[in-house]
Amino acid sequence: MAALAGCGRALRAAGAGMAAGRSGRRQRSAAAGTVSPAAAPLGAAAGPHHGAEEEDGMWAVQRKHPETHGFAEEPAADARNMRAAFVAGVSVALVLGATFLRYLPDYGLRQWARREAERQIRAREAQGLPLVTPDYYDPARLPLPPAGD
Repeated sequence: MAALAGCGRALRAAGAGMAAGRSGRRQRSAAAGTVSPAAAPLGAAAGPHHGAEEEDGMWAVQRKHPETHGFAEEPAADARNMRAAFVAGVSVALVLGATFLRYLPDYGLRQWARREAERQIRAREAQGLPLVTPDYYDPARLPLPPAGD
């Protein structure tokens, strides 16, 4: 039972550490110049404002304008760039999609079959033969049962 209580405490501590990492609190390392999540004290509440901490880039823009699309820091430029990317993406998809469909090969040889049928019809009309013969197979080559049977 004591082992389960120890596991519960360890899980709660790990969950609190993960929540502190997700809260958006960051600190700068002066030596390395990198930004890393700061470990918050367990009793501290993770609120939307973190005091005088410095935030930069898209994190600050996301907090100031939560409806940002991630294309620019200013809302007007962000909306304009998002719309331009959308129009360009749709245009490219339509143009490339239509070009791909237009130049697909003759799937199932449908066009070839149509041309061959028209060629056969013209040849039969020129020879004076019917378009379709009543006997699909040559009756002289078929083994037929005797007429009495």
